[in-house]
Amino acid sequence: MANVTLGGTPVETTGNLPAVGSKAPSFKLTGSDLADKSNRDFNGYRLILNIFPSVDTGTCAQSIRTFNEKASQIENTKVLCISKDLPFAMARFCGAEGIDNVESFSDYKTGKFGNDFGLTFTTGAFETLLSRCVIVIDTDGTVLHTEQVSEIADEPNYESALASLA
Repeated sequence: MANVTLGGTPVETTGNLPAVGSKAPSFKLTGSDLADKSNRDFNGYRLILNIFPSVDTGTCAQSIRTFNEKASQIENTKVLCISKDLPFAMARFCGAEGIDNVESFSDYKTGKFGNDFGLTFTTGAFETLLSRCVIVIDTDGTVLHTEQVSEIADEPNYESALASLA
């Protein structure tokens, strides 16, 4: 389990993020159009998985805005913004904000993504939601970078994630 805090209070997750250099677990998520997509739908692309508890919090919303701004500058790379929010909430936010360089997905149906990646909260006020993480995956499925933000209210290290693609 990861060492994560919510407002300074320790909370637990289902496990640990995949190790850098390992193959990322396969996944299936629900898009804002309610269609399911899997990692196979992104074959040939590098992926930045921007994972967070809920689009309806300031830090989570800012992570989407920041990656949206940076995504248009990265060749052969897709940014997937992932939470357990209903797909309608993600679509509403992205539409209202003019977000068009990232794709939003939800793990609301089964929670399998969060459990397989070891990042679902098992304790605390956000229990069953996804912890704030960034995972970068190469075109062959190899994990290039991981960050599980130690204090949920903090933003991820965007530059470190982007540097892993250089």
